[in-house]
This record gives sequence, C-alpha cells and structure tokens, in this order.
Amino acid sequence: MKNRKFLSAKKIGYIILTISALIMVMPFVTALFNSLKTYAEFTAVPPRWIPEVFQWSNYPEVFKLGNFLDYTFNSFIVTGLSVLGAVISCSMVGYAFARLTFPFKNALFVMVLGTMMIPPIVVIIPHFMIFQQMNLLDTLVPLWLLECLAQPFGIFLMRQTFLSIPKDYEESSKLDGCNPFQTYWRIYLPMVKPSLATVAIFTFMTKWNEILAPSIYLTSNEKFTLPIGILSLGGQWFGNEQYMVAAALMSLVPILIVFLFAERYFVQNFSNSGIK
Repeated sequence: MKNRKFLSAKKIGYIILTISALIMVMPFVTALFNSLKTYAEFTAVPPRWIPEVFQWSNYPEVFKLGNFLDYTFNSFIVTGLSVLGAVISCSMVGYAFARLTFPFKNALFVMVLGTMMIPPIVVIIPHFMIFQQMNLLDTLVPLWLLECLAQPFGIFLMRQTFLSIPKDYEESSKLDGCNPFQTYWRIYLPMVKPSLATVAIFTFMTKWNEILAPSIYLTSNEKFTLPIGILSLGGQWFGNEQYMVAAALMSLVPILIVFLFAERYFVQNFSNSGIK
C-alpha cells in the first residue's frame, strides 16, 4: 500500500516537473520559430506559430546587417576578464575573511554584506565620474575593472566555502613551511572548485547580458558589446525583426556552452552545501 502511494506521488511529481519544463522551454521554442520566419509571417495576425518554410538564411544574414562579430569579440573580452578577475579577487578576499586574523575583520565583513543592499543604479554615476577622470570612458576597461575588485556575493560565497573546510589542512601546511598565500593557492584553492565555478557562471551570465553599464560607458559603435549592439541595430532593422530574434538566440549559445561545461561543479557546490 505504501509502495503504491509512493509511486503515485512520484508520478505526480514527474507530471508537475514535465509541465514546468514545457512552460520554461516554450518561449525559447517560440523564439526559434520566429527567427526562421519571413517578415510577413513574423507580423501575421493571427500569429502563425510554425513557418511554412524555415528561413535558415536569417542566421548568416545577421552578420551582413551589422558588426555582429565585433560585438561578440568585445563581449568575450569583457566577460573573460571579468570572470578571471572575479574568481581571483573573490577567492582571495573570501579566504582572508575566513582564515586570516586582522583588526575589525567581522565589522568589515558586515560592511561588505551591507553593500549588497545598495542598488547598482545608485553607484553608476559615481563610477562614471571616476572613469571620466581616469579617461577610461568609451573603452572596455570600466566594464571589467570593477569585477577585479571583488564583488560582495562572491566574497560571501567563497568565505562560507573556506569556513567549511577543516582547519587541519591549514595547520599541516604551516608545519610544511607554507606562508598564508601558499596555503591559499596550493591547499585551499584546489578544494573549492565548485564554488569557483559558481562564481564564474554567475559572473559570466551577468557580464554577457549586461546592458546598463555598456550603454553608459560606451559611445563608439565598434566598442559595443553584444546586447548593446543588438539593441542599437533595432532601428536599422525595421521590417526585419526576425533577424534580431536570430541574433538574440545566437547570443545565448556561449552561456549554454559555459553552463554545460561547469554544470558538474555548479551542482556539486549546492550538493556539498547540505553536508556538514
């Protein structure tokens, strides 16, 4: 009797998960069909969900209508440097808060957490004025430099991860003659790969899809990142909105690739969070 109830509950769970998955996937499927339509089919009323003939030529046409390769290259530069800077800086600061002893450590950590409550829009003007004084406007530097200064969420995540590691490793490294940096780099850092992957994934997604900062710091078309480049071409593509949908879908491919490669570490990090 209990087994039957368990199986029934399991079936209901699978049904709910299947329905939820379909709801999540439908917008992407709709966007895919829209990217393969002609303009007449794209604007048809009532809408035609599946095109009569798939217009695969819409995708190569995107590269002819705009500097899509330049925008993609700029996004890779910004995102790659941001991920590298975030992983290194957040892990170092998180390790310092978790394992080192220095005055006002707890007070400083509370202040770091407090900055998470400040909306990014509040500090965008001070950042703009600072970068203006540094003559860095209309360059890609402001888009990745801030990530090298350690962001609060990454610091919090890495600190909690380092605290979960037994202190015996640190004591053993001291006996072997390691200084604090060697202990961090050689002992602790290889043990926190899942958390590093989590920081990398969140940073990659944030910077790859970022719109606010590039729209403020960049003015030259050749410096635009991918989201701003696609938006800026909206007026030029009037009557060809299906190409914008195709460009938006192509911009999702790097995110999917990064997540697939880092998924194992990402899931492992949340699995380990429940182990004491």
